[in-house]
Amino acid sequence: MFATEGATVAKEAAKAEAQAQLGLGTPATPEQIAGWDIDVRPDGQGLPPGKGTAARGEAIFLEQCAACHGDFAEGRDRWPVLAGGKGTLKADRPEKTIGSYWESASTIIDYVHRAMPFGNAQSLSGDDLYSVVAFLLNMNDVIDDPEFELSRENFTSIKMPNANGFYDDDRETTEKEFWNAKACMKNCKPSAEVTKRAVILDVTPDSKSAPSVD
Repeated sequence: MFATEGATVAKEAAKAEAQAQLGLGTPATPEQIAGWDIDVRPDGQGLPPGKGTAARGEAIFLEQCAACHGDFAEGRDRWPVLAGGKGTLKADRPEKTIGSYWESASTIIDYVHRAMPFGNAQSLSGDDLYSVVAFLLNMNDVIDDPEFELSRENFTSIKMPNANGFYDDDRETTEKEFWNAKACMKNCKPSAEVTKRAVILDVTPDSKSAPSVD
């Protein structure tokens, strides 16, 4: 056994001994792990069983979601807008909704399943969950037919409008030439001074594509 391996074994033994002395916690059971392991991935892994249509989901949405998100997912007060916004991502005030911005439909079902309805999370049945997601997709024109039955079997066939609008962070290659450990100390000003403050500096752009801000 090499010295490094011996040190690792000793460290793990000490850790186990410390845990035994404290007497804290118990090993998680398979049932407990399953209760937390509910994430849904873009490739469909983790999708729960169930099926539902937008027509059915509308009734569920009106009863359990519309108080915050509006009857047509347009949002109420300061609650999130879930539908609309198509073609606004280049505007001064982009509307980032399910249909205009979200990359994958798995994000919708994962979040709704995990956190909605607000105050009563994870209360939706599998069929209710797919029905609500189908309704949201229908409100964003991703699903045209309100009677289309969304299910675990066909979920990955759903293609989002902005699916190609994301790319991997490539700064390590595209910006590496600008990285320099040595600070530039040439042509420096004699002193630094604050010329304007954000409270009086109008940093909000005004244009025809966005409301003006006074």
